[in-house]
Amino acid sequence: MALSQLGPFSATELLLASAIFCLVFWVVRAWQPRIPKGLRSPPGPWGWPLLGHVLTLGKNPHLVLSRLSQRYGDVMQIRIGSTPVLVLSGLDTIRQALVRQGDDFKGRPDLYSSTLVFDGQSMTFNPDSGPVWAARRRLAQNALNAFSTASDPASPSSCYLEEHVSKEAEALLTRLQALMAGAGCFDPYIQVVESVANVIGAMCFGRHFPQSSEEMLSLVKNSHEFVETASSGNPVDFFPILRYLPNPTLQRFKTFNQRFLRFLQKTVQEHYQDFDKNSVQDITGALFKHRENSSRAGGGIIPQERIVNLINDIFGAGFDTITTAISWSLMYLVTNPKIQKKIQEELDTVVGRARRPRLSDRPQLPYMEAFILETFRHSSFLPFTIPHSTVRDTTLNGFYIPKERCVFINQWQVNHDERLWGDPFEFRPERLLTANGTAINRTLSEKVMLFGMGKRRCIGEVLAKWEVFLFLAILLQQLEFSVPPGMKVDLTPIYGLTMKHARCEHVQARLRFPIK
Repeated sequence: MALSQLGPFSATELLLASAIFCLVFWVVRAWQPRIPKGLRSPPGPWGWPLLGHVLTLGKNPHLVLSRLSQRYGDVMQIRIGSTPVLVLSGLDTIRQALVRQGDDFKGRPDLYSSTLVFDGQSMTFNPDSGPVWAARRRLAQNALNAFSTASDPASPSSCYLEEHVSKEAEALLTRLQALMAGAGCFDPYIQVVESVANVIGAMCFGRHFPQSSEEMLSLVKNSHEFVETASSGNPVDFFPILRYLPNPTLQRFKTFNQRFLRFLQKTVQEHYQDFDKNSVQDITGALFKHRENSSRAGGGIIPQERIVNLINDIFGAGFDTITTAISWSLMYLVTNPKIQKKIQEELDTVVGRARRPRLSDRPQLPYMEAFILETFRHSSFLPFTIPHSTVRDTTLNGFYIPKERCVFINQWQVNHDERLWGDPFEFRPERLLTANGTAINRTLSEKVMLFGMGKRRCIGEVLAKWEVFLFLAILLQQLEFSVPPGMKVDLTPIYGLTMKHARCEHVQARLRFPIK
């Protein structure tokens, strides 16, 4: 009787609505992880139904999440669509997760964009974090070290990397002088990208790398088509419907990966045709030899089809990060001429002008080293690591983190944390020197975060730091970089996996003294 007096709603409708409410409530409760007693879920802002925080993140998620961390703390949770994402900030918290609890946080989320990188077989992006992944990572690391930082007994250079960079830096000097004699200015990114690609290409393929081929140049000059989609928080990874709607950016990403895969497959196959196990000269040859040795030993740890995937990961580790670092460095130099002059005075004192800089000069050039580290910190051009995920239920700072939780590591926040840096938005290389200015402050320099930490730390970190140093040392010994008077340089980062600056086509280079 009472139900019949409730206005326009019938008893059946009310019962149905109650049943639906109970069902939805049960589904929501079942979907949420059960939190062990004494723990709690990470805090976070309110998000829209279905959308979560995707609108909040906007075009600069690293800035938004850094601001939110000031309110919600270093362990924070957001949602992108219906997917919960753990966001870690603060150096101590990130170090706790990736280093001290590295086995818990070493996974990768199974993102749609990752399945498009080399058909989902990339060691860097693939969700696998088990023994096979670990073995392949060690193999890639050892191969990279053997033909980059290891010494070459047949060369006067200290290592393969020094030999290749010195050669390419000389070629770059020649190109820049020719551009100055002609157009009178240039876009440094276009010139640097070719030189860096030739260095990692020589280490991977030796004489088989097709330097200056139209195909190779087209790929490396369009690498932005990769980094703009492979960035943390890309909506296509969290809203499946976007994969089926017209999406020019996603299509460029697919096309780039397919083209690059074909390019590497072709280059590796050409290399294999005249492979000589008794004369291994590059990384690909070393992988061929390892495959043959493993096959004879009954191991078979690296099938032939995996060689291309490993080369892709090694090429990536030694290419885009280095190109972006050198390009940002040149932008900071033209906007800070006093810093540039101080670096060159240090080079003149330590190296002189009679010979080229070498890697062995690095410990005696602390101001230059501080400049590079400050470029890494201030630009933070790798704002996030590639996303992590938890491989089992765990806790962090008293919060419960369930298995397979997607994790964003906010490196930009660490590099701009006022608790660490005081004035993080000022560009001051001196901050990274000891009090007397004669050496790098190791304690502080280790707080600059760019290459990740722990078990997923970038395998190309040492290569990148050495190569950036040597390229810049050789260039700055010979050239003074500038822009025309009154020309403003835009240093606003463009968000992506690696953040680029706006292209500047008006950079100039003047010889500091005649090249002999």
